[in-house]
Parts: sequence; structure tokens; C-alpha cells
Amino acid sequence: MKAHEIFIRIRYGETDQMGVVHHGNYALYLEMGRTEWLRAFGISYDEMEKNGVMLPVISMALNFKKSAYYDEVIKVKTQLKKTPSVKIEFEYEISNEAGEILVEANTVLAFVNMKTKRPMKCPDYILDQL
Repeated sequence: MKAHEIFIRIRYGETDQMGVVHHGNYALYLEMGRTEWLRAFGISYDEMEKNGVMLPVISMALNFKKSAYYDEVIKVKTQLKKTPSVKIEFEYEISNEAGEILVEANTVLAFVNMKTKRPMKCPDYILDQL
């Protein structure tokens, strides 16, 4: 399925005293990858919300293989796992400048109607973009 890549330089505040990225920051990196993946395919979170659609994360799994360090540039590759229905699932691979895989991850998000707070089918305008 369709993939997209972004590059992020690790900031000092994202690391501990040893210069290693704190594990909690990876959720933000995944969000950045996912948001830019959607944007690359003509879908904006802002527009979805204006159309009454939320995408809360309902599942997140990360498998840490190596550490990322201060001032490194990491690549976040985001890929759609399958055609969305009520849920949309992404797989991620985060690697360093040497091409070493640092993290493999997966997230599942649910399409939710903002008024009813109930799950809904993926809107047709999103499926059309994909």
C-alpha cells in the first residue's frame, strides 16, 4: 500500500542526559508521520474535523531495536496497512541516517463521528483520495 517518508532532527529536549531519545517521544514521531502521510494524499486532519470526523488512536505498538540520539536525523516511513473501513491501520519504520532500523511500530485509529461520538465508516471522500 501507499507509503510516505518524513525526516526529523532529534532535538535536545527529546533526549535524556545520555543523549538518547526518551521512548515517549516516539508516539509524537508516529503522529507526525501519519499526519504528513494523510497530507501527502490530499487529506487534512483539519478538514476531517470540520466535516465532523475524528480519528482517535485505539491501538499503538512499538518494537524498539536501537536508540536514536540527539541531533541525528531520523526517517519515519509511514505506510497504510490495508484499505480503511471503520478503522485505519498504519505501519511505521523509523531508521537513522545509516539506514539502521530503530523502531518498528503499528497504530490503529477509528473513524468517529464528532457529534455522536460513535464509530463510523471511513468517509467516501477519503477513500476516493486513497
